[in-house]
Amino acid sequence: MKQNKNGVWVSWNKNLSYNYESLYSVKTEQELQDVVAKTDKIRFFGSKQSSADIAAGTENLIDITGYNKILSHNDSQRTVTVQSGVVLGDLLEYIESKGWCIPCLPDINTITIGGALATGTHGTSGKLLCEYMVACNLVLADGSIKEIKEGEELMDAVRVSLGVLGVVSTVTFKCVPIYTLHVKEGPEEDNKWLPQIKERLKKHDFLRILWLPHTDKGYVIIGDKIDPNTNVKENLGPKYLKHRRKASKILYKYTHVFPWITAIANKLLYRGFFSTTKEHKGSLYQATVTKSRGSTLELAEWTIGLDEFPKVFKELKKEINKWSNKSFIHIPMDIRFVYKDNSWLSYAYEKDIVTMGCVSRNAATADTYEAFKSIEKIFLKYGGKPHWGKRFTVKDAELSKVYDKWEDFKELRSKLDPTNKFLNPYLTELFNQKKN
Repeated sequence: MKQNKNGVWVSWNKNLSYNYESLYSVKTEQELQDVVAKTDKIRFFGSKQSSADIAAGTENLIDITGYNKILSHNDSQRTVTVQSGVVLGDLLEYIESKGWCIPCLPDINTITIGGALATGTHGTSGKLLCEYMVACNLVLADGSIKEIKEGEELMDAVRVSLGVLGVVSTVTFKCVPIYTLHVKEGPEEDNKWLPQIKERLKKHDFLRILWLPHTDKGYVIIGDKIDPNTNVKENLGPKYLKHRRKASKILYKYTHVFPWITAIANKLLYRGFFSTTKEHKGSLYQATVTKSRGSTLELAEWTIGLDEFPKVFKELKKEINKWSNKSFIHIPMDIRFVYKDNSWLSYAYEKDIVTMGCVSRNAATADTYEAFKSIEKIFLKYGGKPHWGKRFTVKDAELSKVYDKWEDFKELRSKLDPTNKFLNPYLTELFNQKKN
């Protein structure tokens, strides 16, 4: 185990930084237990890609990126067990080599498994990633190990935990046989794609919509399972499409000073990068997962019931098109769909939901990005929930109104961590916990 003294922890987009006294890099479960047992306050982190302030802010930190072994697999049960520092992309490549897949994948593959589970990371047209976890080891505040298996009530609390119940050490995922998707992409007017959501969710195996604010259009991505030998005439669009991020960076450079430029930039970006169609096939991982992401982003994401989404969307669209409020939104807003589950702090607890992402391409000026405030206000009005790993301002009072199991989770947290070892200042305020 390696220990660094007196350094500075910095988030991926440099929006958050904290001084620390000790940073531990662990490689074994025993090392993880030892560090947790001997420290009074500690947080842990992986790829640091959260926009929420949950990963640091304490004197002691654990870097789990070196705790990244794929430990075992079971061919008959199609399960794989990994250490929580494994990067998602490495796990997916491994299970694909076995002829398996996890049927709902996050957009980005550079996150660690532990961080993805703790913050309720999800994909689209399936369930949260954590719902495919069937067993895990949890390092409790005293350093002991708690083994948790599917079917136990504690599992529903641990699946999405913000890392405040303990440190998830090892994780076992249940996989399904790999399948191939035939993916078609292209632009549609808002008045066309919006009323077709439920119909398309029933008809297709994959649905994702990249909404393009200030253009009245969305970029619709649908996927259907096919025989892998089916011939598909591939059309990946013009080669210049790979330069969208570079073009966005240029066009949005001064939008924090002149927000109205965003409306013009969006129209130009639509014409250049979202006005053509594409068609291709591949495994779920190959066909739908982004393999890289720039570090100049700041992200917010809100979720709402599937039935409530159309009215929320219309109100949001009306609000951001008011030039008076300066809530101009960079494209795209990522719209995805998650099916109901029973996890206590899941966005989809007992309800099918729609998620809507909001991105600022200028991470350094995100505090002045009015769009974050507008989307939060409107989604909260209809009982929406924020993504735990992204940017939001609500705390205990508001969260207790939208999470049926919020108070139960707080009670369990206090029981498992009576000295608040796993709380940093941000989480202390989030849970309205008295400081000790």
